[in-house]
Amino acid sequence: MRLLLALACTLASAFATPPNVLFIASDDMRPQLGCYGDTTVKSPNIDALAKRGMVFQRSYVQQALCSPSRISMLSGRYPATTGIFEIGRTLRTTLPDITTLPQHFKNNGYHTRSLGKIYHEGIDDEASWTVRAWRSKKPRTSAATQEGVKKYIQDAKARGVVIPDKGKGSRMSAVPAFEAVECADDDLLDGDCASNAIAQLREHAKTPAQPFFLAVGFSNPHVPWISPKRYWDLYDRSKLPLATNTFLPKGAPQFAATSGNDFRWYAGVPEGELPEPYARECLHGYLAAISYVDAQVGRLMAALDETGLAKNTIIVFWSDHGYYMGEHTWWGSKHNNYEGATRNCLVISTPDMKHAGEKTEALVQSVDLAPTLTELCGLPASTGFQGRSLKPVLDDPAAAVNDAAYSWYPKAGYLGLTMRTDKWRYVEWTKPGAKTEYELYNMVHDPQNNVNVADKPEHTKIIEALGKRLREKFPVQEFKNPQPK
Repeated sequence: MRLLLALACTLASAFATPPNVLFIASDDMRPQLGCYGDTTVKSPNIDALAKRGMVFQRSYVQQALCSPSRISMLSGRYPATTGIFEIGRTLRTTLPDITTLPQHFKNNGYHTRSLGKIYHEGIDDEASWTVRAWRSKKPRTSAATQEGVKKYIQDAKARGVVIPDKGKGSRMSAVPAFEAVECADDDLLDGDCASNAIAQLREHAKTPAQPFFLAVGFSNPHVPWISPKRYWDLYDRSKLPLATNTFLPKGAPQFAATSGNDFRWYAGVPEGELPEPYARECLHGYLAAISYVDAQVGRLMAALDETGLAKNTIIVFWSDHGYYMGEHTWWGSKHNNYEGATRNCLVISTPDMKHAGEKTEALVQSVDLAPTLTELCGLPASTGFQGRSLKPVLDDPAAAVNDAAYSWYPKAGYLGLTMRTDKWRYVEWTKPGAKTEYELYNMVHDPQNNVNVADKPEHTKIIEALGKRLREKFPVQEFKNPQPK
């Protein structure tokens, strides 16, 4: 009888449906959430997800720019391998025969689908998905702003002015950097994305024997910070804490201590230092956009529970990089190798979570997600994935799988490679024919990277040791501009 029971259990296990994956991505969301210890933001739904999962306190992306970060994560490869450091090219322009993370799932019997911003606007990878990627046609802005953009374009045509695709003078010049809209969630893009994702989950619930990998990408809180007014009403602007380190990293190379200017392209943004009232409005808009995304995450969680899919679904909440909201004088930006740009949100929840509600200080990277999900779902390992599975950390929050996290960024012809260890953030900037530039930040005493101490005599041996470690893993690389289209 015991033998029969054991055989029955073995057969049931062998034919059990593999876990589903719900992968949720948010654009430009820094770890400013309740589950990360922030007491200002209203993020009850992501916090609830954290209580049924694990929060990764020290998670890092491989480049602090949307498309390269997403391509690195979805391919499971470092930017040094993908060769993509900019927005524009697709992954297969450099690696035509690659098998991506979702493609690996598709090749192993999963239904894979992308809704919203997963790879990038205008950039996707058909081979990754069972069906063509879907994007909402709902606007991100109010009806009034849409009319303003139309008028801006018409006026430019009447004057014979050619509007650039991006930058100052583009259609963004008619879009406010922030706006509270009297509307329902579904009237704007992210709410519509959530509704379509819920519909897809309900379809999956009809065929429980078919495992799925569903990727849902929200465009907020990327600038412009536009969301339904109800999320603005959650905050008292006068009580929002502003950044205190409103200066550039001291002692850093001038070309390195820069960030993007996207924020400055929008309508009404003042030049130079932002007046405090305007800065508060910006932060208000950013936090409201986070809360808007949080509400959509809550809707997805409710759908999982209602359909019964939660019992067999792994949930990942991930953001594509960090963000600056006044720190180092930078607003609405990333685009560098510092802690604020490279540190991202990461929460993982599994149906059999052993340490639900706990946090880990393990150093983890976005390239680790591909081998992690592969192992958690019992799929064959992919030799192309360059990260390490985080399953040991999910089993024991005190475990470590990486001794460092790595990020890249090209600037002024240099290619910067940073190594984040327990104590240090070490950066090397290399350029053919130029002297190598160094940055070193003590993460214990200077977690926001305010002072570069690379030139201190007492750190000479530390620089040598960290440089040796860095180059043993990644030989010196050269940044090459992509060929013109």
